[in-house]
Amino acid sequence: MKLLQMADPVRYARMTSEELRETFLLQGIFTPERIDLAYVDLDRTVIGSAVPTVAALKLETQPELRADYFLERRELGVLNTGGPGSVSVDGVSFDLDKLDCLYVGRGSKSVTFSSKSVFAPAAFYLLSYLAHTEYPTKMVKFADLKGLELGSAETCNKRTIYKTIYRDGIRSCQLVMGFTLLAPGSNWNTMPAHTHMRRSEVYFYFDVEPDQRVVHLMGPPDATSHLIMADKQVVVSPGWSIHAGVGTKNYGFCWGMGGENQAYDDMDLVAIRNLK
Repeated sequence: MKLLQMADPVRYARMTSEELRETFLLQGIFTPERIDLAYVDLDRTVIGSAVPTVAALKLETQPELRADYFLERRELGVLNTGGPGSVSVDGVSFDLDKLDCLYVGRGSKSVTFSSKSVFAPAAFYLLSYLAHTEYPTKMVKFADLKGLELGSAETCNKRTIYKTIYRDGIRSCQLVMGFTLLAPGSNWNTMPAHTHMRRSEVYFYFDVEPDQRVVHLMGPPDATSHLIMADKQVVVSPGWSIHAGVGTKNYGFCWGMGGENQAYDDMDLVAIRNLK
């Protein structure tokens, strides 16, 4: 697995654009016929992707985990952002269309990914945190989700939030996960921005058209930097950093958190006028 070692606010202040990208950005994943994984020392997060084509892909343990199998001490969230596919967990198969989400509980020994068509393969986004207890594996279909509409056309951030793995949805030990879809004509996501020292957060941007980009804002509210992000790239946000972005066109992004609590609304808001 690739290793991402986070910087603190002191080191962050002296980093170049390239150093910021090397530290906080995960790119070059979603490779056909492979499972790509990265280990983040912050909250022991594992981020990954699985793009099966002809053959199924099995989620294997990694030397860095020192575990007999991948989910021996972990839980896993899976979001499909591609064509129809399926995930088999200990012999039980779950069919996932685009934007369907699956939670896989701790103790699950065998996890495999497959696509229904080699011409339109599934693109599974993976997010895993440590777990101290077991919750049952469960799937939620996009068609069954009730979205929360926020923002407005006037502020260019009309969007719908879909919560999947959280206290009132699919139960988990530590993982909180969902995704947001921006309406046509809107391009700002989480604005006003916020921080939450009690949880780190991971943003995965998807459905960004090839010739479009997202400008992701990060850092302390009074000393922000940015990352230019393309489709299917991931950025890690420490608790001291804001995490907001604006695209050249509307897009989608998956947000996932792990840490002190699972309260979705536990955040320290930052007034727009105080951003620098």
